[in-house]
Amino acid sequence: MKAIFPSAIARLALAILLACALLPAPAWADAADIEAASRGVVRIIVIEEEGAELFPISHGTGFAVTPELVVTNAHVVAEARADRTLSIGIVPSDGGSAIYGRLVAYSPGNDLALLATTTPMSLSPLTISGGETSGAEAVTSVGFPMNVDRAQGLDNRELFMPQPPVKSRGFLSGRRPTRDFDTILHTAPVARGNSGGPLLDDCGRVIGVNSFGAESSGTDAEFYFAVATSELIPFLRRNNVVPQVNSLPCRSLAEIDAEERERSEREMLASQRQAEADRSRQVQREDLARRAAEFDVMAERDSRMMLAMLLLLGAAGAGYAAWLAREAGEQKRLRIAGGLAGLALIGALAAWLTRPGFDAIEERVNSALAAPESGEAGPSGVIAPPGSGELACTLDAKRSRVTGGESTDVPLTWSADGCVNGRTQYGQADGKWSRILVPGDEAVVSINSYDPKTRTYRVDRYLLSRDAMEAVREARGKFEAPACGGGDAKVRELGRHQATIAAMLPSSPNERLVYDCAKGSKL
Repeated sequence: MKAIFPSAIARLALAILLACALLPAPAWADAADIEAASRGVVRIIVIEEEGAELFPISHGTGFAVTPELVVTNAHVVAEARADRTLSIGIVPSDGGSAIYGRLVAYSPGNDLALLATTTPMSLSPLTISGGETSGAEAVTSVGFPMNVDRAQGLDNRELFMPQPPVKSRGFLSGRRPTRDFDTILHTAPVARGNSGGPLLDDCGRVIGVNSFGAESSGTDAEFYFAVATSELIPFLRRNNVVPQVNSLPCRSLAEIDAEERERSEREMLASQRQAEADRSRQVQREDLARRAAEFDVMAERDSRMMLAMLLLLGAAGAGYAAWLAREAGEQKRLRIAGGLAGLALIGALAAWLTRPGFDAIEERVNSALAAPESGEAGPSGVIAPPGSGELACTLDAKRSRVTGGESTDVPLTWSADGCVNGRTQYGQADGKWSRILVPGDEAVVSINSYDPKTRTYRVDRYLLSRDAMEAVREARGKFEAPACGGGDAKVRELGRHQATIAAMLPSSPNERLVYDCAKGSKL
């Protein structure tokens, strides 16, 4: 065997390192989104009954598209459809009892089936991606592979108990239509039992329904096929199901938060520059006002002093005329001249006393600065003053992370006391207005907030597990939200109660909707 010299080994190691560097870095999904979507994934069991005993014949996976409708593969339930003595069981993964399912639609041509729960349930529906899949995007398969059940030694009874689904990561490998229907190819491992489970993008949205895998000799690369959403969405609509569909790009909160920080920094810099420009303009304005006030006051003082001097001279002339009239014994001319002399003296005194003092300069400067500038335009980019009344709020997709169904614009009527739409009181804490909504029939908590200064309406949605949701509902039941107009004390008290619930939520929401609101009629 030919020896490899150290220099050759070094070159080989360098080549390997370079090759590794050129490989695409793994993209990791938001664990909270995948976990939230997984709570809507169920185990589908084909059941044979012998008296009171239930025996699982086979099982696969499904996922909720409404609280009581589940999608799976047609081949998962084919046995139950062919043999009416067999039943279909649905086992929720997030707690709750297993129930029977009823076959609503069966489409073997594209390997899809739709099941309805026979007992009212509140499953968490998954959102379906309406966008095109492309490139080597990271994906996650979610389901109940049989080999994991066998490795754990689960018995028949335990298969009917809630179990968390298994998640596996991989990448898209492109579209590869079969002869019968449209599929997408991927490398997220699946096994028997995964059939009918969702293939998720990094926002937890369904981009396919796992169906089958390519045969592998053990040394070949392994690939798997999922029924494309181009088959799934029409299948659901043909069966009168309106699924949650989202066609927006999948964006992470970290990316959005980074953009928000950059945006805030830009706005702060622009605000600082505007403040500097305003200060400079104010200094110039003060300087002009002071010079104008000084000129006016000095001119007025000079005018009054000149008038007083002229009146004094007039008074002297009239006094001299009166003295001459007195010497001549002309009483009438004496009275006239004396009267004129007196009036001139009074006028001179008045002119002297009413001349403006130097303190009038400051008064006139302040008065000039208090008056609005003629034709002055507001600086560009200044935030609108706090507004209330009827607002039309439009979703800002660039600042939002939408993982559920596509959102519509929101009408909002805001009162200065924090009342929304005339019926919902918002609480106040740390100068912020918000209302936490805890529904009784959905596993989601929403924090709705509004900033009157920027006219920004925001909704943060948290998708919680069954246990977490029960804890939040218990905390919410400990206080009564006040009606509108309850006063500042009630508003602050609501804010304190809501802070307790907010502390129970994850650090980041699964979905964030940001709306820009403008004055206008309701939408």
